[in-house]
Amino acid sequence: MLGDLLAGFVRALSFSNLGFLLFGGTLGTILGMLPGLGPATGVAVLLPLTFILPPDTAMITLAGIYYGAMYGGSRSSILINTPGDGAAIAATFDGYPMTEKGEAESALAMAAIASFIGGIIAVILMAFLSKPIANFAIKFGSGEMFALMIFAFSATVSITRGSPLKGLMSLMFGLMISTVGQDLQTGVFRYTFGMTSLQSGVDFLIVIIGVYAMGEVLYNFELIHIAVKKVQKTFGRIWVTMDQFKRCIIPILRSTPIGFIIGVLPGSGGTLGSLVAYNTEKQINKNGDQFGKGAIEGVAAPEAANNAAATGALIPLLTLGIPGSGTTAVMLGALMMLGLKPGPLLFEQQSGVVWALIASMIIGNLLLAIINLPFAEILVRVLAVPKKILFTLIIGLAFLGTYTFNYNIFDLYILIVFGIIGYLMKKFDMPITPMILAVIIGGKTENIFRRALQISRGNIGIFFDSWISIILWGLAILSASYPFVISYFKNKKESSKES
Repeated sequence: MLGDLLAGFVRALSFSNLGFLLFGGTLGTILGMLPGLGPATGVAVLLPLTFILPPDTAMITLAGIYYGAMYGGSRSSILINTPGDGAAIAATFDGYPMTEKGEAESALAMAAIASFIGGIIAVILMAFLSKPIANFAIKFGSGEMFALMIFAFSATVSITRGSPLKGLMSLMFGLMISTVGQDLQTGVFRYTFGMTSLQSGVDFLIVIIGVYAMGEVLYNFELIHIAVKKVQKTFGRIWVTMDQFKRCIIPILRSTPIGFIIGVLPGSGGTLGSLVAYNTEKQINKNGDQFGKGAIEGVAAPEAANNAAATGALIPLLTLGIPGSGTTAVMLGALMMLGLKPGPLLFEQQSGVVWALIASMIIGNLLLAIINLPFAEILVRVLAVPKKILFTLIIGLAFLGTYTFNYNIFDLYILIVFGIIGYLMKKFDMPITPMILAVIIGGKTENIFRRALQISRGNIGIFFDSWISIILWGLAILSASYPFVISYFKNKKESSKES
């Protein structure tokens, strides 16, 4: 492993990879700061750019955008009480009260330090765990792989914010989209309505760009005239005192594994990781009664957790081909378009790319810590950029990138349709991640199911004939029942309070 990692450092430190890493990390930080956008939108918009890059450079760039946004999301949370994305929600609880008390410099510095420490620890854990998980997953047959897909769908639906029913509807819609086009086994055209442009199916990358980029812009366009809080543009020395650091180092070390473990779970992502870490720290910290009033530990804990969750989400993506968050679902599409097959064989067939990515994340966290401390005063000025300029740029990039996929005008119509669908899903609080996951791996799931039945000559026992399959089905059932169990205990707690 150490040899592979050293080889990865040699590859990651090449001039081009280092340059694109800096570009991706800086862009991710900026996108993370802008309310309403975030890493998924940034990765979706820049997908077409990566097709002209070597696979390792492309993945290093996209990963830089992803964890760079984890650094940037807290900036707007701390300064204007508006999180850049879901993972930065918990940073508003104590970050903005610190700004109101005149401690914005300490909050910004601690957010960067906690993100750095959490990110570095998570990358080290990733380096140690990824290959053993991949080696274990090589044992999976068709039955185990189908059970794994069902568990991924179940976990994604159950953990998504809002109603599980909405999550299930989003998943089913994505599975419907994945069936459009010619069935490769029978040659039958499904749901093409006589249009030749749909015979090859709906390109999942166009769906991603439409839902994330176009949908986000359309949704935020409604809010374009809402007054934004004035951004603080001048700061003192952005750093923390030794006392503040001592108060935060243990919460950071406690919250990092929480975020990392939650990030590994399919569909959970940084939002859940940061909130769980914040609530856990609030319960056990000796200054827990100060949380929500400007406690610096309340900034450190969720920031360490969300960066660790972002790294953890890459493990199931690389080792199993199952994304751990919405952004990694988009990255899964990028891997497939680059000709890489995410899964257990990736570490054997493309080990150079994987270890270059892991090494780049160590370098990237160091670069982002440097960017987010001395240059924070410059970066926060991005919050003052007029939204009409920003939205116009994003729409232009979305159309340009979509057209360059196949140079087909029909793709632009699909982009517009899914932009409207993305807007409506945001409008009615429908989770997007289940749909994106289903669009990307729905066809693969169908093929695995059919292949398993062909191998077993129609005997469904193939899906339950190993202890791995049984455990995965059990996890799927547990994750499906999770929202109902939580709702039961929540109602029981409320009724006991009333009585």
